[in-house]
Amino acid sequence: MKIKLSSILAVVAVMLFTGCVSAPDKEGWHYGQKSEFLEILKTDKYLSICNDRGLYEKIRQNPDSVLMSRMLVAYTENLANGCIDLEKFEAAQKARNSIYFSSKYTTYLQEVNVKNIAMQLRAGQSIEQILKPYIPEYYQFHALLQRYHSLSQNPKTSKELLHKIRLNIERLKLMKPGLGKNYALVNIPEFKVRVIENDKTSIAMRVITGKKNKQTPIFSADLQSIVLNPTWNVPDSIARHEIIPKTLKDPMYLQKYRLVMRRDYNLDSPALHFDANLSAAYVGGKGEVPFKFIEVASGRNALGRVKFLFPNENSVYMHDTPTKSLFKRKVRAYSHGCVRLGDPMKMLDFVATNYSHTPMEKVNEDYKSRKTHFIPIVKRLPVHTAYLTAYVTEDGKLHLFNDIYKYDKLQKLNF
Repeated sequence: MKIKLSSILAVVAVMLFTGCVSAPDKEGWHYGQKSEFLEILKTDKYLSICNDRGLYEKIRQNPDSVLMSRMLVAYTENLANGCIDLEKFEAAQKARNSIYFSSKYTTYLQEVNVKNIAMQLRAGQSIEQILKPYIPEYYQFHALLQRYHSLSQNPKTSKELLHKIRLNIERLKLMKPGLGKNYALVNIPEFKVRVIENDKTSIAMRVITGKKNKQTPIFSADLQSIVLNPTWNVPDSIARHEIIPKTLKDPMYLQKYRLVMRRDYNLDSPALHFDANLSAAYVGGKGEVPFKFIEVASGRNALGRVKFLFPNENSVYMHDTPTKSLFKRKVRAYSHGCVRLGDPMKMLDFVATNYSHTPMEKVNEDYKSRKTHFIPIVKRLPVHTAYLTAYVTEDGKLHLFNDIYKYDKLQKLNF
């Protein structure tokens, strides 16, 4: 059997590239791995050289194996955990948070195991294989990377635009790993939520997010259930700053807004009556209030008729709202932090059909009952609230959004 010379050369080239031919040096590097890594660094393929530019310049002149190992660990760290100066950002967040201002940005940092990287090198794994666990899975990461590299080659591209795109690439590195093939993404600056399945948008709609001083927190959690005809458990902070002061001024306030009092968030608990003298002590400030306000289910409930519950320490969820007129506005930052849905019935139909075992006939029956019912979610659907002021849609268009929460200003690159 004759074998073409070109085929043999192709096989040899692959073996050289992956490091299969040469034995590892003392640091564990194969020749092909060095070539591969230097090529990644040359274009900064994953934009993760960051504040290690000086080290890169050294190995570009002299690819010493010890320096290469240091660079690989640094590049992996920057890919895994981003290049935003988190210490300064957290200090800025702490300085601006107060009783009257709430902002929370959860960062999901990954541990980079140096010993594992050394073992992978010595075993001859490609650099791409070593980096793969730390590359954000989300489609936006690759779309913004591609757009950044393309625009950076154009001398007419402004530094401001490149900086904005770069910030958002770094934010994607900080999102929770394991986004899942199917997930809901709430993009706060865009005032939009999408359910994305296998990198394609299955459903999208407008949302209302938190006010500029009561910001929707950035975090991830798995959808657990849909609540039909929900009650609203008034958070203690809202009780202190809104419900109690308004009830002290107007004794009929609770009745007007269908609010009842209990010792806990359980409608079956014994009813309590508003005591002006006792309640006055809990106006303003922070901390737990020893009695709770619950708004009973109704068409005028603050949560509307449907709530999508993904348990989290922020007490934030997606829900319906009776204030539909606000969706006509371009800037829709009006909530206390929760995400109000522009078309909750469309979301209900989609999620119940695809992520629960409850037949739609039963869903519609329970919805019409005006009584509270729960629909368990049986197929994993993470919900990610994100802050992306640059976003590439599936048609390839780059969209830029206003920095409503000032994260573009507060988050500084570390290089």
